[in-house]
Amino acid sequence: MIHLPKPWRLPLLGLALAWGLLAILYFSTGAAMVEIWNRSETFAHAWVVPPISAWLVWRRRAELASITPRPAPLWLLALLPLGLMWLVGELASANAATQFALVGMGVALVPALIGTQAVSRIVFPLGFLFFAVPFGDFLTPWLVERTADFTVVAVRATGIPVFREGTQFVIPSGSWSVVQACSGIRYLMASVMVGTLFAYLNYRTAKKRWAFVAVAIITPLIANWLRAYMIVMLGHLSGNKLAVGVDHIIYGWVFFGLIMLAMFMIGARWADPDPEPVLASPVDAGRAPSTNRFATTLAAALLLLALAPTLRAQAARAGAHAEPQLAVPALPGWTWVAEPSSTWKPSFVNPTAILHGRFEPAAGGTPVGLYIGYYREQRRGHQLVTSVNELANEEVEKDWSRTASGQTELDGQAWRTADLRGQALNQVSGGGSMAPRLRVWQVYWINGRPFISDWQAKLYGAWQTLLGHGDDAAVVLIYTDKAAAGPGDARLREFVHAHWASLDTALREVRDRDAARKQ
Repeated sequence: MIHLPKPWRLPLLGLALAWGLLAILYFSTGAAMVEIWNRSETFAHAWVVPPISAWLVWRRRAELASITPRPAPLWLLALLPLGLMWLVGELASANAATQFALVGMGVALVPALIGTQAVSRIVFPLGFLFFAVPFGDFLTPWLVERTADFTVVAVRATGIPVFREGTQFVIPSGSWSVVQACSGIRYLMASVMVGTLFAYLNYRTAKKRWAFVAVAIITPLIANWLRAYMIVMLGHLSGNKLAVGVDHIIYGWVFFGLIMLAMFMIGARWADPDPEPVLASPVDAGRAPSTNRFATTLAAALLLLALAPTLRAQAARAGAHAEPQLAVPALPGWTWVAEPSSTWKPSFVNPTAILHGRFEPAAGGTPVGLYIGYYREQRRGHQLVTSVNELANEEVEKDWSRTASGQTELDGQAWRTADLRGQALNQVSGGGSMAPRLRVWQVYWINGRPFISDWQAKLYGAWQTLLGHGDDAAVVLIYTDKAAAGPGDARLREFVHAHWASLDTALREVRDRDAARKQ
């Protein structure tokens, strides 16, 4: 049975009560974190973060027992910006913001209710809890590109000819594709967490700790690049009998495990001895604070925790809408056909309404495709701006892939641009039929304003929802055959210049007509 020193009983009971209310009020945010831990191998390591943090605190139990906890009410002020961060994240459907805010509030309650002197002994265990937030997926596209860059350069340096397009490439023995699973994000996330823990447990100076954390960041990146190169070479030299299918995943983890083991063994050579526990003096221990002061601090904490969810509920009631009904605007000189001009289907998840088809020119010629994914009453799994929404998800739809990205500007408005190829690269290089190719322009339409930046679109959408204007938003994709796009995307430029105002007006009419908000 665990014996709690008498001065600690009331503060720990109050902290448990505050954490309990936090779990109830922000249950959906916590549940979203756990769901990601369950379904994503990238963040499966987060399951061990809370137990490790608890163990690190337990190691300091003798030092903590020598201290008399005293509430530090000023720490309650941290709940205000954290609550605002959670609210904005909820309105913008930004899971990372809400989850960081949730963990931050849980951490801020500790010094508020037990005091800064006690918390000074457990700063790292509390900070370690932030590794439980599934954050970093935004790095995946960059990591995929860098892995493909290194692999192609290394294979060419070996003397093997390579034809590359996007993240796919062909060598004489076969074709390869660097997809999200090859990005190394799993290795990076696990290495940073374990490396940070290793540095804390084995080193006593900040210089050594930060140096090892830097090594824990760089090592998995280089290891993943070498892994990808070695897998391609194993496949090539074995006639595609080795390192194909599930084998390359197994080889990758074995190689990564050996690299990490070597990193820790080398790092252990400079480990420092464990310090002696620093017990508080009788003067520092002192007399326990009054019950009234603690009760006041606890009551204020509970009220502040309830503020953000209350505001969120009010915004939700003000922004309730009917189901949107998308209508095709009449464009002079064009005829609408409610069928896409290709097999390509954008990978945008769970829009409230979809419009996808093509405009045929009355004078004849290549059609211009239009895709609108309209979102309303956005929530987790039903939001516009998220890392899972892409023009082409190669792991889901293998027939289409993005081969280039960029941006352009027309009439003072920025657009994202992309090239898509509608056939596997090995089929193209093997003498098959010419692959269909599309030129795509993309923009986010957020309650009447266009954006190409993800974070700007999220923030503006959150602000509009907070003002009670609703969260209507859409992705607008305008595309045509790449060969017909002409120099400088002349065909798309002409279409957008002439008809964007009509498309924008049609979207505004959907928003205004269907804005049957609850009073």
